[in-house]
Amino acid sequence: MKVLLLGSGGREHALAWKLAQSPLLSRLLVGPGNPGTARWGTNVPLQADSPEAVVSLARRERVDLVVVGPEAPLVAGVADALAQVDIPCFGPVAAAARIEGSKAFAKEVMDEAGVPTAAFRVFTDAAEAEAYAVAQGRIVVKADGLAAGKGVIVAPDADAAREAVRAVAQMGQAGQRMVLEELLEGEEVSLMALCDGERYVLLPLSQDHKRVGEGDTGPNTGGMGAYCPAPFLTPEQLAKVGEQVIAPTLAVLKKRGTPLRGVLYAGLMLTASGPKVLEFNARFGDPETQVLMMQVDEDLLPLLDACAKGTLAPRPLKQFPGASVGVVLAAEGYPEAPKKGQRIEGLDAVPSNAPVFLAGVAKQDGALVTAGGRVLTVCARGDSLATARERALTAADAVRFEGRHFRRDIGARGLRARP
Repeated sequence: MKVLLLGSGGREHALAWKLAQSPLLSRLLVGPGNPGTARWGTNVPLQADSPEAVVSLARRERVDLVVVGPEAPLVAGVADALAQVDIPCFGPVAAAARIEGSKAFAKEVMDEAGVPTAAFRVFTDAAEAEAYAVAQGRIVVKADGLAAGKGVIVAPDADAAREAVRAVAQMGQAGQRMVLEELLEGEEVSLMALCDGERYVLLPLSQDHKRVGEGDTGPNTGGMGAYCPAPFLTPEQLAKVGEQVIAPTLAVLKKRGTPLRGVLYAGLMLTASGPKVLEFNARFGDPETQVLMMQVDEDLLPLLDACAKGTLAPRPLKQFPGASVGVVLAAEGYPEAPKKGQRIEGLDAVPSNAPVFLAGVAKQDGALVTAGGRVLTVCARGDSLATARERALTAADAVRFEGRHFRRDIGARGLRARP
């Protein structure tokens, strides 16, 4: 099979690494890719969120399957355009991707599907939203549209609630409508399912670390690291979440005539009264994908192909024993104003059993330099979470660039957990 993978981040580097291991793969194209994906496939210049550009390349190269990494191409309708020319796409049509592109739409689907979630209200008037938020005090304020991972603000009191509404209202089109919902307490985890529009296969439960500082301090980021499997649910409890969250959501989207073929990502809060959905995404998470690809012990390509063609056979996924941990190395100034152009050294000292997935990286005069906030993710697998953490942190220490910072407590909550 000839595959076109869309995207340029650490998630796409990890997907390219995994897809390249498939005996079914004849050629992998990555558009636009990064210096890391070039090792596993052929990078091609491409505007990934342009349906016309993607279709043109896919037809010219006679691609058998398109795999979409980030959300922007999905919301832009890349999957729709590919469907019109009968090219299978792992990634939903735009109407189904609204489950990520619009927080209000996602809540509407959850309501119809009977999916457990936080109580909420939708506002289009900022003054009304501010009055409601201040009256509630503790609340979560969400921009309805895509806001590059910065559209959710947790407000612990009335003053913070007021500022949160004002901040979201300044987020342009994304913040013209906002969702205000109750603040849930518990462990926050990520559950992703490979879906063919009706049936699904669950990936291992993972846990992302959003705050920039250790002990979950400082501002939110796109994610400073992840690990899997997260030990907060038994296999039986995980299967039940699939039945209560994934299955009914897929059923509602199918009934609406917009089946979701790709990843349905449920951000969950494990509350005292059971798991509740915080949000849905319509693609692989980042940095969770990096550790998920480490943990999957089977060929990924036929699974993605079956999802795209609506022929997925539901079954447990084969996993390696133990756990996988990924530590994100971030640039100086991230997340507010990351510095770029810093030379990256030490990659040759990283052990071969600790893959490094590049993200905000560019080539300059033959050397790798920082080109974004989250520069790379160092991953490792071990027979236990503790061993995987130790290997990942040792490997992370070997990579150097000016101002680099990373969290040493990735997975610490998992070590304290009891399923």
